[in-house]
Amino acid sequence: MKGYFRQPTATRACLTADGWLNTGDIARFDDDDQLYIVGRSKELIIRSGFNIYPPDVEAVINEHPDVTLSAVVGRQVEGNEEVVAFVQCEPGATLSEAELRAFIGSRLAPYKRPTRLILMDTLPATASGKILKGRLRDMAGREKEA
Repeated sequence: MKGYFRQPTATRACLTADGWLNTGDIARFDDDDQLYIVGRSKELIIRSGFNIYPPDVEAVINEHPDVTLSAVVGRQVEGNEEVVAFVQCEPGATLSEAELRAFIGSRLAPYKRPTRLILMDTLPATASGKILKGRLRDMAGREKEA
């Protein structure tokens, strides 16, 4: 693309100096040169210099039999970023935070483990089912202040 129509600032923000469009997607190629979109750079959490991709953490949390769905976001703290996980459990499940921490602890490196686990009845989502991570980031930020 040549740029956004009559929006030079927006064009400069998304096009590299050599003309490539930066979509903000994080991708990888496999051994067969197949391209996989694995996340968004805006969702990347940087904790103590380590890159944490929320889908990696969510996949581990979602392995627990009492978990229906999870969403992981970053929360800014002084000089760093924390991992906050919002977890929706199966109806009637009695999963405790301590039980989930033990489950996660044996499957994730310490830097990837959530600082905070928030168990919820339902995660906020659009009508089509897309989780509203912006709303969860806001909730995580407010919780820090409380």
